[in-house]
Amino acid sequence: MKKNYIILITVGIIAVQAIVLYFLGHVWICKCGYIKLWHGVTFSSENSQHISDWYSFSHIIHGFAFYWFAWLLGKKRAWSVGTMFLLALFVESAWEIWENTDFIINRYREVTISLDYYGDSISNSVMDALFMVAGFWWAYRMPVWTSIALTVAMEVWVGWFIHDNLALNIIMLIHPFESILKWQSGG
Repeated sequence: MKKNYIILITVGIIAVQAIVLYFLGHVWICKCGYIKLWHGVTFSSENSQHISDWYSFSHIIHGFAFYWFAWLLGKKRAWSVGTMFLLALFVESAWEIWENTDFIINRYREVTISLDYYGDSISNSVMDALFMVAGFWWAYRMPVWTSIALTVAMEVWVGWFIHDNLALNIIMLIHPFESILKWQSGG
């Protein structure tokens, strides 16, 4: 697939993601009225409202994982890296939309430490997709061991700092554990 088509389709996927989120009622930027490059306070109404936050690392890991899943699926089908990338971006954008539906937002609020979570701002959601893009292309360029080492390092680092990370997020969404919730709450 030609590079120009990949860029055009990429912009289209992200634009559709932003428009769907807008029609789901999400704000373009934080209701606070400004945009920060980094917001590191997880117990805050500004979490998931700015350019990056602790959960940005999870989206980089999405990129690593989506690259390896696409590679496994695509190697027998002779997919180009562009095709694999667009598949990964489609999955990430679909997740960003699903994650910002009332169903998932309420699930987060019921079973995780995200009691004040009302969904991502559109700018944060778009940046989450772009962090996945970065992770995907890094995984394409790096040796496998580097992706694995970075994944472990990010999960441990983020888990230690905020008592949450991608693995804990998945566990708590699928089957919440009281012991994890207690630990996340500082108890």
